[in-house]
Amino acid sequence: MPLHLTFVTSAKRHADLPDTPCEVAFVGRSNVGKSSLINALANQRQLAKVSNTPGRTQLLNLFRLPTGGTVVDLPGYGFAKVPGREKAGWRAMIEGYLLEREGLELVLVLVDGEIGPTKLDVQMLDWLRANEVPHTVVATKLDKVRPSKLATRRKQLAAGCSLAEGDIMWASAAKGTGIEAMQRHLLALLTP
Repeated sequence: MPLHLTFVTSAKRHADLPDTPCEVAFVGRSNVGKSSLINALANQRQLAKVSNTPGRTQLLNLFRLPTGGTVVDLPGYGFAKVPGREKAGWRAMIEGYLLEREGLELVLVLVDGEIGPTKLDVQMLDWLRANEVPHTVVATKLDKVRPSKLATRRKQLAAGCSLAEGDIMWASAAKGTGIEAMQRHLLALLTP
């Protein structure tokens, strides 16, 4: 069952976003596939803007479900083709959002399933844990992992994130793998 998301607004500060009864945020390295995953979950191609150039998402982008629950696509961390001063501002924007957003139920931390967690991914997970922000790791780009390497990749990725294998959701926006399970999980969280 697709998430019937509608784009509402973009903002530089979480205080400029409309109130929400419940919200899920997507965070991850630039080019990890946040926008592609949101599009797959909504079964829409151009809901969230997708680009091959890292750093295209530069604002807090809010989408709403008919239930009233919302989804926010956060700017990616890491390599992005934007001026350093602007990228530095993203950290304050993201941290302010994650610490102060009323209604935030869960943060989905997207990690590239093909390459595993980077140093920046581990830093994000450590920061979320230290600040007691509820989160789940989603391994993206499952379609790029060879079937013969999948069992090993699952173990390595879980270890790199300091989690049990069963605590990680795997998905492929390109092939649709894992999308239905994520849709059910998010609908349960986003129905007040």
